[in-house]
Amino acid sequence: MKVAKIRLRQEPYKSFIVHHEKDPFTPWHYHPEYELVLIIKGKGKRVIGDNVSRFEKNDLIFMGPYLPHQWICDVQNADPVKGPDDEAFVIQFEYDFLGSKFFEVPENVCLKRFLIDSVRGFEFYGDTKIQIISILHQMFDMNDIKRLYALLTLFEVFGFTKEYNYLASPNVVDKFSLLNNEPIQNAIQFILTNFQNKIRIEDLLAVTNMSYASFYSSFKKAYLMPFKDYLLKVRVGYACKLLTEESKHISEIAFESGFENLSNFNRQFKKIKSMTPSQFQDQLHILH
Repeated sequence: MKVAKIRLRQEPYKSFIVHHEKDPFTPWHYHPEYELVLIIKGKGKRVIGDNVSRFEKNDLIFMGPYLPHQWICDVQNADPVKGPDDEAFVIQFEYDFLGSKFFEVPENVCLKRFLIDSVRGFEFYGDTKIQIISILHQMFDMNDIKRLYALLTLFEVFGFTKEYNYLASPNVVDKFSLLNNEPIQNAIQFILTNFQNKIRIEDLLAVTNMSYASFYSSFKKAYLMPFKDYLLKVRVGYACKLLTEESKHISEIAFESGFENLSNFNRQFKKIKSMTPSQFQDQLHILH
């Protein structure tokens, strides 16, 4: 479960990558390029740094360099031979693909700020999401020159919009950017992949090949909290996403988020969010 460095192939004489992904999505990985991802088909679980959420058609994400990520498609009702029916449209570019000074000019100060903040990953919403999706669909059939100018139009949108939510937490981004603690990376990936099931300390010691004392101190030093608190925050974060969708009963959400019973879910949720799951949903109704 080591985070892999995987890069898409850049065609000769092209300054950035436009990729129509029709194969099974890439496993847990990172790369030095900025990346814009539009899900065209498929639904399942999305992991961006330490953020775990659901995705479906028209999911639209922008990520800065070296942020580990993975889209895990649901296998229910998948073709037994071909697997899940997933498809995405991906754009990748490096910071200096237009020259070393393009993002440094005064007119691009807002765009540069957007790129700096994107190390945590963004999820777009609202009119911005609609506008970006429209541009991406037009890019499908464009030639290389028109695609470049379409990308510049996207940059204009990026520079002015505030319609996005941050994904990964700042502390986790700082730690992932170092990419120098493979055992703890393995533990994080195990937690993010298996948080819906029971996770024992023995499982984490096995994937890290560490003693309990060494693992406990290393994890707390890297994430400023014990691994049990980290696991709890991942589970509650995922539950929040399911609660916003309002398609499941709270008891179903509790079990799907990795809690063994409803009372423990309510207690732990209130500990993290200072409100019960029901109050969280009521607050959403007020906001809408």
